[in-house]
Amino acid sequence: MHPGANTRPAWGCQARGVAWRGGVWQRPRVSVAKAPRELLESFANPRPGRDYEIQFECPEFTCVCPKTGQPDFATIRIRYTPGERCVELKSLKLYMWAFRDVGTYHEAVTNQILDDLVAAIDPRRMRVEGDFYVRGGIHTVVVAEHAPARGA
Repeated sequence: MHPGANTRPAWGCQARGVAWRGGVWQRPRVSVAKAPRELLESFANPRPGRDYEIQFECPEFTCVCPKTGQPDFATIRIRYTPGERCVELKSLKLYMWAFRDVGTYHEAVTNQILDDLVAAIDPRRMRVEGDFYVRGGIHTVVVAEHAPARGA
C-alpha cells in the first residue's frame, strides 16, 4: 500500500456520486419508495357533474439515478379532469418529496406517479409529464396518460 492510500481523497469523487464510507470509496445507497401511494389523500369533487381541468406544476421534484446515485431534478406537470375525488395538495407535496432518495429511472417514476394518482382519485382523464433537467447533454421529457376506455 502506498503512503496516503487510506486517506480521504479530494472532493471531485463526491461530485461523481461516490462517497467515503468506512475508509473506502463507495457508490451511494439509494432507497426504494416506502409506499408513497399511501401519502396521497383526496376530497370530494365539489362539481362532480361538470368536466373541468385541474393543473399542477411541481418544479422541485427530485429523485436519484439508480445507476450513478446522482440526483435527478425535474418539473412534474399534472393535468386531470376529476371524477368523484380530487387530490389534496399537501398530500401531493409530501408524496412528491417521498421520491427524494429513491433510485428510479425517469420513465418509471413518471408512470408510477400516474398509476398512484389514478389509484387514489380515479380521474376521468389524467396526464403526467416529467420534464427532467439536462443530464449528460440529454434533456428528457416523459409523458404518461390515463384516459377512459374507448366506447366508455
